[in-house]
Amino acid sequence: MFLLLAAALVYVGALTDSSATLVWGDPAQPGNSIGREGAGLGAVTVEINGQSLPSSASYLTITNLQPDTPYPYRILQNGAPILTGNLRTWPHQSQRLVFFVIGDWGTGSKEQYALAAQLEKERLRLRAQGDEVRFVFSVGDNIYGPYRQTGKEDSDWIKKFFLPYAPTLREIPFYMVAGNHDGNESEKTEDLTTHLDNTFTPVGFGQRWFRFSIAGLAEFFALDSTRNQRSGPPAPMYTESGEQTRWLTAELAKPALPWRFAIQHHPMFTAGPDHPPFLPEAPHWFKLFAANHVRAIFSGHEHNLQFSEQSAATGHMLFVVSGSGGELRTGKVSRKMGKRHIAAWAPQHQFLVVELGSETMKITPISYTPLRVTNSNGLPVTMPLVVTKSKLP
Repeated sequence: MFLLLAAALVYVGALTDSSATLVWGDPAQPGNSIGREGAGLGAVTVEINGQSLPSSASYLTITNLQPDTPYPYRILQNGAPILTGNLRTWPHQSQRLVFFVIGDWGTGSKEQYALAAQLEKERLRLRAQGDEVRFVFSVGDNIYGPYRQTGKEDSDWIKKFFLPYAPTLREIPFYMVAGNHDGNESEKTEDLTTHLDNTFTPVGFGQRWFRFSIAGLAEFFALDSTRNQRSGPPAPMYTESGEQTRWLTAELAKPALPWRFAIQHHPMFTAGPDHPPFLPEAPHWFKLFAANHVRAIFSGHEHNLQFSEQSAATGHMLFVVSGSGGELRTGKVSRKMGKRHIAAWAPQHQFLVVELGSETMKITPISYTPLRVTNSNGLPVTMPLVVTKSKLP
C-alpha cells in the first residue's frame, strides 16, 4: 500500500527510457486535488537519482535518467519523507517486452480488489524471473458510477483506482483510453475532464488519443472510440473525416516497428452478450489497421474475455476483448461466436499478460481463480495464446 500522510499518495504517471513523471496529491480533498492541474500538497521536495528537486506543483517530470535503470524516490515535506516508491526506466533497445492489459475495472467491488491483488502478485513473480512489467494498459470504463461517484471528482477515484492498484502505481504507469463510462456518452460530462487530468502518457498530457513506442520493438496507438464530448450532447469521436482519423492515417503511414498495436474501448469483433460489434461503426479504422501492419487490437466494453479468429474476415489480425477487470457478464455467447468470428472466450474476471519477443507474442489471461477458456463448443482452448509475427499481416 501507499505510505500515507492523511490521504496523500503518489503514482508513476509516465515513463520513457530517459524520464519519469511522478504525480502526487490528496484526492480526498475537494476540487481538483491530484493530477496534471491538481493542487498537489504544497511545497515538497522530490529526491531521486541523487537530486533534491523542490516543487509546489502536483507532478514533476525527471529527465536525464539512464535506460532500464531502477530509481528509488522519496517525496519530502518540511524535511520529512511522506511518500516513497521505486520505478525503473524503460530500455532503449530490447527484443523483449512485457505489459498488462485490463479493462472495465473501476467499480470498487471486492472482485476488482481481488484481481488487482493478483495483478500485483503476477508483476512481482515476473520481476523475480527477470521480466519487468513496463506498464498497464487500460482499455476503458475506468471509473463507474453509480451513487454519484461517476469519476467527476478526484475522490471518486480513491476506492476505484488509487487504493486497489496502490503498490503497482508506485512503480509502473497505467496508460488509459476512455470508455463510454468515462464521459457523457453514459455518465457525466465532467468525468472526461477529470479522466484526462488524472492520466498521463509518455508523450504528453491531456490527450484523448496518442501514440508511443518502446525499446524499438513495439508501438501503441491509443484511440478514443467513444461519443464523449467535453460540452454539448454526445457525438462520435471516430468519424472517417474527423480529426482523430486524420491523425491516425498520418501516424500509421510512418515506418512500422516490429509490433504495432491499437487500443480502443469498443471491440470491432465481439459475440456479446450485451453489445454489438463496433466494426460497422468504424470500418475505416479496420481498413487502416489491416493496411498498415497492426498486429493486434485490444478492447473492453464487453465484460468478459474474447479472442477473435485470425482469418480473412478479421484481416488476419488478432482482436482481443479484455473487459472484466471489475464488471462481469456471464451470459452465454457460444451461438454467436462463429458468425461473429470469435474463436475463444471466458466469462471470468481477468487481466492479460502480454509478452513480446522479436518474432512471437504470448498472451496469458490471469484471474484470482482457475481460468477456463473455451471455444464455441465448450471445449478448452489452450492458453497462453501464441502468435507468430510472420503469420500476421
